[in-house]
Amino acid sequence: MLDQSARVSGATPAELVARAQSLIPDLIAGAREAEQQRQVPIATMAKVKQAELHRICQPALFGGYEYGAETLLDIAFPLASACAATAWCTLVAAGHHWLLAKFDRTAQEDVWGNDPDAMLCGSYAPTGQAKPENGGYRLSGKWSFASGCDHASWAIVGGLIPGDKPRPAFFLIPASDYEIEDDWFTSGLAGTGSKTVASAGCFVPAHRVIDFTAAMGGDAPGTALHKSPLYRLPLVSYVATLLGSVAVGAAQGSVRDYQDRIKVRETRGAIAGGRMRMADFATIQVRVGEAAAASATAETLLRNIMRLLNESAAAGRAMSTEERITLRRDQAFAVKLAIQATDALNSSTGGAGLYLTDPVQRAWRDANAVGRHVSLNWDAVGSMYGQMALGLPPIGQY
Repeated sequence: MLDQSARVSGATPAELVARAQSLIPDLIAGAREAEQQRQVPIATMAKVKQAELHRICQPALFGGYEYGAETLLDIAFPLASACAATAWCTLVAAGHHWLLAKFDRTAQEDVWGNDPDAMLCGSYAPTGQAKPENGGYRLSGKWSFASGCDHASWAIVGGLIPGDKPRPAFFLIPASDYEIEDDWFTSGLAGTGSKTVASAGCFVPAHRVIDFTAAMGGDAPGTALHKSPLYRLPLVSYVATLLGSVAVGAAQGSVRDYQDRIKVRETRGAIAGGRMRMADFATIQVRVGEAAAASATAETLLRNIMRLLNESAAAGRAMSTEERITLRRDQAFAVKLAIQATDALNSSTGGAGLYLTDPVQRAWRDANAVGRHVSLNWDAVGSMYGQMALGLPPIGQY
């Protein structure tokens, strides 16, 4: 079992948020480097780990904070305002601590018993094929979009267990059992290192496997071990809210960066009129107002979602289909608002905004990348809500 030396420092939620905010200058300075390396730099991730931000939702039984999901949102927005990639990977690591807590205790001990500070990555689509073998399964497959895999020592991946009706499940595998394919060359969230992991056929003991249905709800094996309502939150609603916060934080950062630049910028072109203060243009003023309102509204939506999720879990009440789909609608719409905010600003940055070093352009690309995620794509999630509202069978994840 875990010894006392493995326990976290005992920081309060407010202190953890302060740690996240203290990282902002370094993250702003290193955001371009993360894009160029196509992963969060080792030194940056070391600072995140030193600040213990990835352990916010780790169970107290294994030395973690076991704080509520609101604390993760509180660190997500400032981190993403500085570097969306770092925020994304931090949330993915914290989210996988939360997901691991749903597994059998022995699986948790496999990871945290050896390294309480372990980082995990994951890819949930059940693209792996599992063959029953004595005491477990032989798993093979490839899993795309494994964010932060370069920093992880374990992965949680999706696969199908054969039967009359193949059963999707999560499989927990160590880094020694998979390879990383260096295929992450993207225009947005480039610094997340969301590469493909692959296994030609690793053995996964049964205690490291959990059915999708159990993980999705509040009756997973780990919920009997960890009594906090945190571990009874529904997977899709919870994780998608965290990921959506990256787009919102990026939008908030773009408002900050845009305002700082516009306050002192003057025009140079003959057509628009040289030596005129950009801040004096009504069109610029309107764009600032639109972006600020959109990003603030998006944050309010996500915080309201997390509040409703927590209230439901604390009361031991399962949310209805209508409630879950409505929350999913608001998640995706928050990201849509974040994209709207960054687009309003990015389209008025002029020629200077074409450079890859431009933070507003990066926020625009990163927010759009978040909007491509299957759980946050407005076309997919918006239509799912519309189907329900119109009396049709809803098709999608909820």
